[in-house]
Amino acid sequence: MNGLLAFELPPELEASGPPEERGLRRDGVRLMVARAGRIEHRSFTDLASVLDPGDVLVVNTSATLPAALDASTPTGAPAVVHLSTRLPAGLWVLELRHPGPSATSPWPDAPAGMVLRLPGGGLAELLVPAGGWSAAPDEGVRLWVAAVDLPAPLLVYLARWGRPIRYGYVTHDRPISAYQTVFADEPGSAEMPSAARPFSAELVTRLVTRGVSFAPFVLHTGVSSLEAHEPPSSEWYRVENETASRINAARSAGHRVVAVGTTAVRALETVVDERGRVHPGAGWTDVVVTADRGVRAVDGLITGWHEPEASHLAMLEAVAGRPVLEASYQAALEEGYLWHEFGDSHLILP
Repeated sequence: MNGLLAFELPPELEASGPPEERGLRRDGVRLMVARAGRIEHRSFTDLASVLDPGDVLVVNTSATLPAALDASTPTGAPAVVHLSTRLPAGLWVLELRHPGPSATSPWPDAPAGMVLRLPGGGLAELLVPAGGWSAAPDEGVRLWVAAVDLPAPLLVYLARWGRPIRYGYVTHDRPISAYQTVFADEPGSAEMPSAARPFSAELVTRLVTRGVSFAPFVLHTGVSSLEAHEPPSSEWYRVENETASRINAARSAGHRVVAVGTTAVRALETVVDERGRVHPGAGWTDVVVTADRGVRAVDGLITGWHEPEASHLAMLEAVAGRPVLEASYQAALEEGYLWHEFGDSHLILP
C-alpha cells in the first residue's frame, strides 16, 4: 500500500451529521465530476444530466445493521462491541473498543478467551484474531473471531439493543434510518455503503426516465475503522445473473458502467474475467483493487471522500489514474468539500 495519497484533512471538512441537518435534501450534497484534464463542481441532483442514456449504475442493496453494542468485561469494565462480519456456526468477526465521552477508541490488548457480557443476556467470547488482523505485537489485535450467543434472532436483538456504528467526527448517535440508502433491502452491513446515500427516490426516477438503468448486487461491508493503511478484510457478496447480463450488454453497446461505491468495484472485480465480462457469483471476496492490478469491470465510480492514505485510495487510483485523483483531492480541499459518510460526493468518469 505504499504510495497512497497523503494530505492533511482539516477537522472542519469532516461532516459531523447528515446533510438533512444542514438544511439539505439527501441529494443536495455537492458532487465533483472529475475527468482527465477537467473538474466540474455540481450538485448531486445534477447526476441525471451528467450521465447518458444507456449508462448503468451498479448499486449495493445491502442494508446497514445497528451493529454497535454496549458490553462489559469479566471485571465489569465497560466496552463497546462492533459486529463486523457474520460467519457460519454462530461466529462473528467483531471489533472491541473502549467507550469514551464522545466516541469509542480501539481496544488492542484484549486477551483471547475473554467473555463479554452483551445487553439482554447476550455473550461474546473472543476466540482468535481474525485472519490477517493479528497485528505487530506492539499494535495488538483489531479484529477477533468470536462466538456470539444472542437471546433472540439477530435482527430482533439488534433492533432492541444495537445502534449504528459511529466515530468521533459524528457528533452524536442518530437513528438507523440515517444510515440506510434508498436501495437497502437486505440487512447485513456493519456500516453503510455510503456512496449511495445521496440518492433519493426522486433522483432515481429522473435517472430511469433519462434512460439510465440500475444493476443491483449485494456486498455486506465490515467495519471501516481499520481504514488507515490496511487492506480491506474479506466480505460476503452476491452478483445475480440479471445484473451481470445488464452490465455486459451495456458494455457491448458502448455505454458506461458506473460503480456506486467501492463495494461495487470490489464485487464486480471479483467476478469479471480477463476479457472484461462479468459473471454471476456469490461468496467471500478478498480482492484488493490497486492501480497496479487495474479494473476491468467498470468505467467510472461514484464515491465519497476518503481519509489520507486509506486503502480505498488505491482503488480510486485504479479507476481514475494518479493525475485525476491528485487533482480531485486538491480541488476538494480547496473548495471545502465535506468528508465521510454524511459528506459530499465524487464522480470519476473516463
